[in-house]
Amino acid sequence: EYNYHCGICSLGVFYIPNLQWILFGVFLVIYLTILVCNGIIILVIKVDSALQTPMYFFLGNFSFLEICYVTVTLPRMLMDLLTQKGNISFFACAAQMCFVLMFGGSECLLLTVMAYDRYVAICNPLHYALVMNHKVCVQLVTVSWFSAVPVVIGQTCQIFSLPFCGSNTINHFFCDIPPVLKLACGDTFVNEIAVYVVAVIFIMVPFLLIVVSYGKIISSILKLSSAKGRAKAFSTCSSHLIVVVLFYGTATITYLRPKPNQSEGVGKLISLFYTVLIPTLNPIIYTLRNKDIMAALRKLLTKLLT
Repeated sequence: EYNYHCGICSLGVFYIPNLQWILFGVFLVIYLTILVCNGIIILVIKVDSALQTPMYFFLGNFSFLEICYVTVTLPRMLMDLLTQKGNISFFACAAQMCFVLMFGGSECLLLTVMAYDRYVAICNPLHYALVMNHKVCVQLVTVSWFSAVPVVIGQTCQIFSLPFCGSNTINHFFCDIPPVLKLACGDTFVNEIAVYVVAVIFIMVPFLLIVVSYGKIISSILKLSSAKGRAKAFSTCSSHLIVVVLFYGTATITYLRPKPNQSEGVGKLISLFYTVLIPTLNPIIYTLRNKDIMAALRKLLTKLLT
């Protein structure tokens, strides 16, 4: 059995007791914030009849996906900080990588679906109800959730079939592809090519589709004669656009940058950004910039308090 030591950061914080407890407290608050905020979004969408639309159906799924995504890494990170051991078995490391990639791929596809929804709503409003009917929405969400599964399982099996020798210490806070490949013996060229191909399929292609969708959306919005109409159309898209830029930007740097340019310290900071900080910001972005969600939340609080 192989055991890997996953460091929370390159500064050896497991061995600084005071900083260890501060980090544990910070990441615990972050994890609880993600759970509570996304849970509230799901609850509000479920109970408020005004939010029973495709846009909020996708947002509810996105919030649940975010909870799944952070639960793969953060509880383990918290346990490592608490015990100061940071040991993970070979199988658990493979499982963690598989689920991180699976939920990450699903998130890329779901963000693309959400962009398509906004494209139909703004560019083809008369056909919106027909095109984005409930059956289509369920099919799009199902494809988003499960398309990446066989690809990710295949890639994880391929990586963990490599021979590992020498150091068994992963210089990272979770089992991700770049740090695990660095531990492999022999030639990893085929595996690296496979990573690039999968990254292009699940990161670059969806991102380009989102860019095309938003190009057409912006073009349609600018043609609107009413300034109020333009402002309303932009407000429904701005939250999603912010999330897309943050998530795709960091994911692209992690999986598509050339291997010689990979710095472990920078890699960990970027990974921390897209696996922890962005999921923390997402519910805040979607609630504070969304009048419908805020109105539904106020309505729910009023019901609970009266």
